[in-house]
Amino acid sequence: MKQWIETIVQELVDNPDQVVVTEVDGERTTVYELRVGPGDLGKVIGKRGKTAGAIRTLLSAASAKKGKRAMLEILE
Repeated sequence: MKQWIETIVQELVDNPDQVVVTEVDGERTTVYELRVGPGDLGKVIGKRGKTAGAIRTLLSAASAKKGKRAMLEILE
């Protein structure tokens, strides 16, 4: 999943080399921390949060198949 998130976000931002995803795996939840370069936060969040919401929805659906909960934190 980590690589999937990186690939999608790198296509959205101006500084794809600054995209870093860290995976923190817990017993029932996996947290993905997404870090983007300065000025790219708005591109990842999108208008009214729709882009970030779509990424979170896909991530949750894929994680549910594994029986785990997934969370995405977006940081600049």
